[in-house]
Amino acid sequence: MHDSKQLRSKIRHLRRALTPQQHQQHSRIVAQHAATSRHFQNGKRIAFYLSADGELDTSPLIERAMGYGKRVYLPVLRPALHNTLWFAEFRKGDDLISNRFGIPEPNINRRKPVLPWALDLIYLPLVAFDGEGNRLGMGGGYYDRTLSYLHHHKYWRRPALIGLAHECQQVKNLRKDAWDVPLQGVITEAGLQLFHKRKNGSAQ
Repeated sequence: MHDSKQLRSKIRHLRRALTPQQHQQHSRIVAQHAATSRHFQNGKRIAFYLSADGELDTSPLIERAMGYGKRVYLPVLRPALHNTLWFAEFRKGDDLISNRFGIPEPNINRRKPVLPWALDLIYLPLVAFDGEGNRLGMGGGYYDRTLSYLHHHKYWRRPALIGLAHECQQVKNLRKDAWDVPLQGVITEAGLQLFHKRKNGSAQ
């Protein structure tokens, strides 16, 4: 097991150390891998994140999704509930506004937000992941709180949860806490890695 704070620092350094050319190459390859997966092909309402701090760039995959006529959503900080998210549709030409962390997000006065179970697929950011589908985020717990309902639904299948990352972000094992929501797969430049079925449902 790893100390979460030290591991975050180490992996964030590794991904920031990638050259711009490596970042671009990885993002293009990941978009190609994702586009051939059943999660992407079957998904009609798909949520993405906007990349920062060396995260795998989602823009090539967002462009593919829009080109295939899929509805693209982005996370929005919920004003009333601490550390949870809504998702609002993003269309070409939409202006984004900065949230309190300076991260661009859709204007919910123009695009009505939805809750995660209205989506078919969420591509999640991550700092590190392991071969069991455990995910280490930035530490705010936004996705785990937002998706906590999955712990209470034995056969809930929506949305599929797929992480996007650079291969250098995989570690041998991560500590799993009770509130962690596992991933069903991760896509890196090396390909799509699917994990075992989660306790509350199918890996689909």
